[in-house]
Amino acid sequence: MANCFHGLKSFGAQAPYPWIRSQCLSSLSILGGVYAAPETNRLVASGQTRGMRTTSTAGVVIKRLPFSRVSQQDLAFFEKALPGRTITDPDVLASSNVDWLKSVRGSSELLLRPQTTEDVSQILRYCNERRLAVNPQAGNTGLVGGSVPVFDEIILSTSLMNRVLHFDQVSGVLTCQAGCVLENLSSYVEERDFIMPLDLGAKGSCQIGGNVATNAGGLRLLRYGSLRGTVLGLEVVLADGKVLNCLTSLRKDNTGYDLKQLFIGSEGTLGVITAVSILCPRKPKAVNVAFLGCSSFQQLLKTFHCCRGMLGEILSAFEFLDSACMRLLEKHLKLNNPIRESPFYIVIETAGSNASHDEEKLHDFLQEVMALSLVTDGTVATEDAKIKALWALRERITEGLTHDGYTYKYDISLPVEKIYQLVEDMREHLGDKAQNVVGYGHVGDGNLHLNITSHSRDPALLTAIEPYVYEWTARCRGSISAEHGLGLKKRNYIQYSKPPEAVALMGDIKRMLDPHGILNPYKTLPDNC
Repeated sequence: MANCFHGLKSFGAQAPYPWIRSQCLSSLSILGGVYAAPETNRLVASGQTRGMRTTSTAGVVIKRLPFSRVSQQDLAFFEKALPGRTITDPDVLASSNVDWLKSVRGSSELLLRPQTTEDVSQILRYCNERRLAVNPQAGNTGLVGGSVPVFDEIILSTSLMNRVLHFDQVSGVLTCQAGCVLENLSSYVEERDFIMPLDLGAKGSCQIGGNVATNAGGLRLLRYGSLRGTVLGLEVVLADGKVLNCLTSLRKDNTGYDLKQLFIGSEGTLGVITAVSILCPRKPKAVNVAFLGCSSFQQLLKTFHCCRGMLGEILSAFEFLDSACMRLLEKHLKLNNPIRESPFYIVIETAGSNASHDEEKLHDFLQEVMALSLVTDGTVATEDAKIKALWALRERITEGLTHDGYTYKYDISLPVEKIYQLVEDMREHLGDKAQNVVGYGHVGDGNLHLNITSHSRDPALLTAIEPYVYEWTARCRGSISAEHGLGLKKRNYIQYSKPPEAVALMGDIKRMLDPHGILNPYKTLPDNC
């Protein structure tokens, strides 16, 4: 047995398996083809002046729609309705006008910070009557330009709506305001022996309302499913200020249409989510993380097949990254590879209620994949600090990419066996036009994060990437957006994943719920919808 596991190491202070040796263990991004104006190194929406009325994205000019502009009378109304929470200071507005990747910049001159649902209702009722466009904003961690203004839309921030409203210790149902930060909610429920059903690299900044509005996926989807299943109820303010209270905590409610599903993944274009009820699983008593190396993607897929069969109910995550990602982590973030260099790496997490039972199952799985030569090397962590160190190798890839030049990011959903073929085909297709083409993502749910970097903004490279990447995805019956949404940057590519009848129906729903189009304009739906 010891020979079978030669080279497999443990991060833990005390290895759970006797046969395992112990071991101690800026630039600008452009997402989805958004054009960055060379004089500013960012996408500038309406310039920095009131008179400019167009912006350019992927060579397509976006015209400002005929919304009203904020007047002194409007400011007086908002200052009375939200005293001390009506922000016009350009220095404060600056961070809310630009996305996390600093690839999209708007020119909003007004930031509103409601604290209650009634505040949001009052704001939207007034804006709808005045035809003032509104950009709902949560943690502003999105990657498709959906959370920042395109022109001068009023920014409606939910950051002060951060109260937990109720937690049911028996059912595990959490009810909270939309502005609660995901990491804070995780800490809150973990103190009560539960966990949040989703976990994201941006958990320290992202808000639960934004997570729901974008139908965020994350690292636990394999185990707990998507937010379409774990979100039990929503409170939403519609464009005209009406409050839609569907904030149920029931797991079963088969009375008519499930209206909350309209707003999950709608990116703030149909209503502003103000409160969420979500089902939280019990906190596992035992967590193990294995970091393994594979010699090929086919070996990785065979490992995944074996993993699902042998780990079963305790498997909570199965993530991968390629060697190009690892080189970026080592070069730019100075992170250390804890195992021998491999073409592919896997992060496997198990979570269960019985430590000895989980260790035995993990032991049997590791023994099997090593015996079959599916895995070439590996390490196991059982302590919190070492677990976080291993997860950092997966969670910090996006950060590493920001140091590698301009980054073109694609969030693709594909049949599992096709995931890495896109990366290989893209490398061959681009040749030496790109600096790096890397792939990582969630094997468990067929989600590839394809990232392409170049030394500087390169229109020729962008032309080579798009629409090639979308056509390739469509041929494999995949989705051009697995979990990031469409936002500003991908909305005009929706036809690669949805038939025209579906897109037309989406437009009908938008016009019904928001007839004046004030909610997050220029996002999600294509120009011709």
